[in-house]
Amino acid sequence: MRNLTKRIFVAAIGLAILVISCEEQPVPKPKAQLRLEYPGAQYVVLKSDCPFHFEKSIDCEAVINEKCWVNLEYHELKASVNMTYRPVDGNLPELLREAEKLTFNHTIKADGISSRPFVSEKNEVYGSVFEVTGNAASPLQFHLTDSVNHFITGAVYFDVQPNYDSIRPAVRHIEKDIVRLIETMEWR
Repeated sequence: MRNLTKRIFVAAIGLAILVISCEEQPVPKPKAQLRLEYPGAQYVVLKSDCPFHFEKSIDCEAVINEKCWVNLEYHELKASVNMTYRPVDGNLPELLREAEKLTFNHTIKADGISSRPFVSEKNEVYGSVFEVTGNAASPLQFHLTDSVNHFITGAVYFDVQPNYDSIRPAVRHIEKDIVRLIETMEWR
């Protein structure tokens, strides 16, 4: 009987080793990357009593106050483009300094700031778009003017803690809308 018990014990150990050794070895999986896709943009002209008009994405809601300050609210992205209109009254250099100061206030948190100029002789629209990389509060900013009568500054803000890697796809999506806004800007 002792011999039979020993054989059963050895058989059970052997069977356990066989079952354990037949399992698949765990394989490390590659890091997953979140892929966000946004639908193709459609645009409509923003009509108001303000001294300018432009095309905006139908994905955002425009809120305009009595000073012609415009907020483009992207509810699904938890983001907004805040635009401030100011008339030019011999103070263009001061307005440009203020706009660039607002952008460069982000250097504390920014990894870098790059700018792209914009010129439309046909529509008399001149300006720059600034991209602020890093965990800054506003990843995109811009200013536009006709150099004589009108000046607009704009900044993108998200209603979340700034983490540039996480919001980058949304920034790229909104950037396309801002480029379209700038390209279609017309003064009245």
